[in-house]
Amino acid sequence: MKRFCNSITAGLLLFGAQSLMAEPLSGSKPNIVVFLIDDLGWMDLSCNGSKVYQTPNIDQLAANGVRFTNAYSACTVCSPTRAALMTGKYPARLHITDWIQGHKKPFAKLAVPDWTMFLPLKETTIAESLAKAGYATWHVGKWHLGDDEKYWPENQGFDINIAGNYKGSPNKDNSGHNGYFSPYGLARISDGPDGEYLTDRLTSEAVTLINSAGKQPFYLNFCHYAVHTPLMAKPEKLEKYKSLQKQYGTKFNAVYASMIESVDESVGNVLKALDNRHLLENTLIVFASDNGALESSGSSAPLRHGKGWAYEGGIRTPLLVCWNGKIMGHRILDEPVITMDIYSTILDVAGIKQKKDVDGLSLIPVLMDNKHYNRPLFWHYPHYHLGKPHGSVRMGDWKLIEFFEDNNFELYNLKDDLGETTNLADKYPEKVAELKKLLFKWRKKVGAQMMTPNPKFNPEKANQSRKEKGEAE
Repeated sequence: MKRFCNSITAGLLLFGAQSLMAEPLSGSKPNIVVFLIDDLGWMDLSCNGSKVYQTPNIDQLAANGVRFTNAYSACTVCSPTRAALMTGKYPARLHITDWIQGHKKPFAKLAVPDWTMFLPLKETTIAESLAKAGYATWHVGKWHLGDDEKYWPENQGFDINIAGNYKGSPNKDNSGHNGYFSPYGLARISDGPDGEYLTDRLTSEAVTLINSAGKQPFYLNFCHYAVHTPLMAKPEKLEKYKSLQKQYGTKFNAVYASMIESVDESVGNVLKALDNRHLLENTLIVFASDNGALESSGSSAPLRHGKGWAYEGGIRTPLLVCWNGKIMGHRILDEPVITMDIYSTILDVAGIKQKKDVDGLSLIPVLMDNKHYNRPLFWHYPHYHLGKPHGSVRMGDWKLIEFFEDNNFELYNLKDDLGETTNLADKYPEKVAELKKLLFKWRKKVGAQMMTPNPKFNPEKANQSRKEKGEAE
């Protein structure tokens, strides 16, 4: 990938940045490739500081592009984040606030609201907007935005849907389905030969689409099922990481590390396909994750906890943006950004004006003019998972978390305490009041659904159910 690896200098910053432009940023409509990885944590890339995971292709993408250190998923679990990417709206506004179908907690202290378990067809998706602007639209991989087929990608603006269905993971079960190894038993993708690895198969499908592209600009929404459970790795990679464990005496999940390397190879193969077609110079590439790492798979330290929690380990995620010749690379930005901004950025570079009820902001001014938005970011999770139901807001260096069961508040200064180890709520009551006001006002504005007291509340049964079922999804 010689051309991809060339340095991008300031002299290549040819275009001014104006948000919500009427014309495409490049003068012609760029291709757009979004990699959305499942359950990939903030510390799961070597470019983000991992000492054990090997991600050379993703690292090269980061080196030649922009790496955000304060990027967030819209939710601490997957489906809401995916809906936010498709619509540019907060999950709370959509009422899609948990993974579909969510955990059932009949004896918990609070009752979950009657939330929406699908992406409504009335919503205008990013694929629908791009299709109207002349794009070919392709979805490859996980969808998880509705059980009924009418809510699947082909009915949400995508010309092609490969492997997008109701499932959140390629489950290994007693009916002959073999998880990440064929037979997959997934709708919208045929089983391959025995032993075929799903991450490789999806990559092959994506590369085939790129190789078939004509002059029409395309949008590739590439959503890997990896690195979601069930953790399953290719044998040769697993042996490699087991050997590294012995060599360095380091404790880590070798299967998880192997899966991450397979995702990295996928990214490399897609970039190579773009390069072979001479498409890199007119392709915006975004690499992101839907939520933090599951703690049983990999650690997000120094961040606290992981997927399903209110803390940074559940929502702070990798975000890389690269566009050869248009966006100056070799940079690291600490601007706080969130999933919906990806939506807005894509519309911006394609010259499409977004609707007023969209919550995202284009990152083009941030990427090109070093703009700082100085805005609050919000999360709303009226559900039970590994952590308790919560809402939170980040403004500047400060983050406030409200836990719905007891109306308790925790306050952290993320600049001084990235690991959220010291609750400052009692020390800074004025800051708590300030952020609480922002949070409550935002919830009212977006029509966030709140929990209610559960008449069937039984502490003993609630705790027992939690232990028996676990909280892995």
